[in-house]
Amino acid sequence: MRTPPLLDEIDHLLLGLVQTDATRPLHELGDRVGLSPSAVQRRLTRLRAAGVIRAQVAVVDPPSVGAGLTCVVLVALADDDPDHHAAFRARMRAEPRVQQCFGIVGQWDYVVVLLSSDIAENRALSKRLFVDQGRVARFETLPSVETVKAGLTVPMPDHPAGKLARNPESDVG
Repeated sequence: MRTPPLLDEIDHLLLGLVQTDATRPLHELGDRVGLSPSAVQRRLTRLRAAGVIRAQVAVVDPPSVGAGLTCVVLVALADDDPDHHAAFRARMRAEPRVQQCFGIVGQWDYVVVLLSSDIAENRALSKRLFVDQGRVARFETLPSVETVKAGLTVPMPDHPAGKLARNPESDVG
């Protein structure tokens, strides 16, 4: 298991800033956290190398590209065989329409978030992922009627009051 790197207040501020907009120029990030652009670049490089920053991506609006239906699917596998779980997880990772998949504890084994164009496509996708492949005892699909919040932003720890402890997003000007 990997040991997480030690992060200081400036690292947390930088991570907060790049999570909301990874296209910010180094000089702007430096102005916000009190570092030179080269110091910001070194920190970001270190955070990427340590795996703290896993990726920088563009967030696409699903309905704009024909993926207007989001469904949460609860899945229970037929048994607890480790090979069946491994095969299910591999299938979820390989399917582009699976946005998220979480192994959970309780009456269900997994929560899967699926994107599709409509109910008909979702049914076909669910049949392929959960019925045709076998080893799924049951699944329940919960279509979303509204996106209240969607994102992957990780909250950063609060820091004691100080020059860098302010919320950089609340600054104006």
